[in-house]
Amino acid sequence: MTFHHPQKVLFRHCDPAGIVFYPRYFEMLNDCVEAFFDEALGWSFEAMHRVGAVPTVEISATFRAVSRHGDVLDFALDHDPPGRTSLALAFTVTCGEEQRLTARATIVNVDGAGRPTPWPDAIRARLTPTTGDAP
Repeated sequence: MTFHHPQKVLFRHCDPAGIVFYPRYFEMLNDCVEAFFDEALGWSFEAMHRVGAVPTVEISATFRAVSRHGDVLDFALDHDPPGRTSLALAFTVTCGEEQRLTARATIVNVDGAGRPTPWPDAIRARLTPTTGDAP
């Protein structure tokens, strides 16, 4: 199931021309991941970071159109079935009907020492599609 996270483009996201400065998109993508873990998986970053983390180990993006101060962007997050310790994420960012950005990322569940560790059973169950669910 696709997770949606709306984000308004704020002044702090923009360069002097009033368009989103591209590194800020990566911050907004991370905001979407954090909201996904909290709202869809019930595992807040506050709780997770007491015992580990989910760093991004790979990311790529294609910028399709500019976003401007005040735009409300819809960050749509989809994911593949989880690996033993990793999770592939796909993002589509739109404003209205216009696609602004697509991105793919891989995150890895790590323990407090920064070593890859299997997903907790409850989280793996939430990440694993059941029969009839679309990826």
